[in-house]
Amino acid sequence: MRIQRAAVALTATLALACTATACGGAKPAADNAGSGSKPLSGQTVSVAAAWTGVEQKNFQQVLDAFTAKTGAKTVYISTGDNVSTLVGSKIEGGDPPDVVMMPQLGVLQQFARKGWLEPLAPAVADRLNRDFAKIWADYGTVDGKLYGLYFKAAHKSTVWYSPSALDAAGVKPPTTFDQLLTAGRAVSDSGLPAFSVAGESGWPLTDWFENVYLSQAGPENYDKLAKHQIPWTHPTVVNALTALGKLFGDQQLVAGGGKGALQTDFPESVQQVFGDKPKAAMVYEGDFVGAIVSGELKKKVGQDARFFPFPAVDGGKPPVVGGGDAAVVLKGAKHKDAAQQLLEFLATPEAAGVWAKAGGFLSPNKALKTDGYPDETTRQTAESLIAAADTFRFDLSDQAPAAFGGTQGSGEWKILQDFLANPADVNGTAQRLEAAAAAAYQG
Repeated sequence: MRIQRAAVALTATLALACTATACGGAKPAADNAGSGSKPLSGQTVSVAAAWTGVEQKNFQQVLDAFTAKTGAKTVYISTGDNVSTLVGSKIEGGDPPDVVMMPQLGVLQQFARKGWLEPLAPAVADRLNRDFAKIWADYGTVDGKLYGLYFKAAHKSTVWYSPSALDAAGVKPPTTFDQLLTAGRAVSDSGLPAFSVAGESGWPLTDWFENVYLSQAGPENYDKLAKHQIPWTHPTVVNALTALGKLFGDQQLVAGGGKGALQTDFPESVQQVFGDKPKAAMVYEGDFVGAIVSGELKKKVGQDARFFPFPAVDGGKPPVVGGGDAAVVLKGAKHKDAAQQLLEFLATPEAAGVWAKAGGFLSPNKALKTDGYPDETTRQTAESLIAAADTFRFDLSDQAPAAFGGTQGSGEWKILQDFLANPADVNGTAQRLEAAAAAAYQG
């Protein structure tokens, strides 16, 4: 999922990756230990992804397992938030990476229609069709061809909280949005701001909006808005912005107010709740919050950090918004066969189990047993994701063209940042969203 800050220069990262990754040792994969078979020895696969920090470290363990199993070395290229921009420039420059982990469905579709992607090899497609719910194959398919393997999934309808902070305020996890606001005010009255909001990047704000919109407007309107079949000036959008503005516009609820939130990136928002000096009681984001809690902050998920489902809004159903990172092979890649074999490995429960054990990860692979996850909270989230696989909705901004839904400093990200700074400007925000969406979808 997109939790990175500034984009990193590809050439510099490539040089570092060659030093730190390709030459590093790796533990043998469990089912390959002692086999001595290294069919890809001497080959190198370059993999571009948006992950940094603890997520990059955990993914590197997966790549190391692939190296141990096949002999192929890997080079990791960190793209930062602007995956489409940086990878697109590499493609047009004639030097594409072999594999890209696509965090945005809309970008995957754009790349496929530009002819930049290789269809998945039959062996990869067979595993996908056998061990994944049909919806994941559908999301990876463009114009009848299967291009993307969803390796990492996200459950993005979770509100994380400090149990001690809610206990001190005498409130329980809410089930409706109105209760969420009431509980937040009670927490603030007890002396601790209610919410840490990660507004610096922009993408967490799109997730806030999507959960409110899906619950309040319903799945049919959500699907129409994702395809731009209704405008962003539609009354359902105005209603969702109005509801969200009740939280963003209440200086009692947001740590640091709008100005402070716009200077808070995603990792900082989690630290503000679960760090040694708490500045807020709750933070909204996906299951991947757990990776920061357990990895960087060394706290216990389920004990020091818990979550409740994103509350229902105005009588709607509780939303289930998801996302994911799809592995794709680029045309023009130097090592296509090895790249396809990496994707075949990523489709196995063995590969998913490596990251699952490390934490901060959900797999859409039904063959991965839930006892492979490190704690009961994550196991329950994984089970919920698998159970809801045919009914949940993919992140709306990730379905949009990158110019609207996936670019730092422009489109939906920037407009919702402006809305966070001025939540009273509901109609103006809707109009700017529609203008940006119209231009991006026509492009």
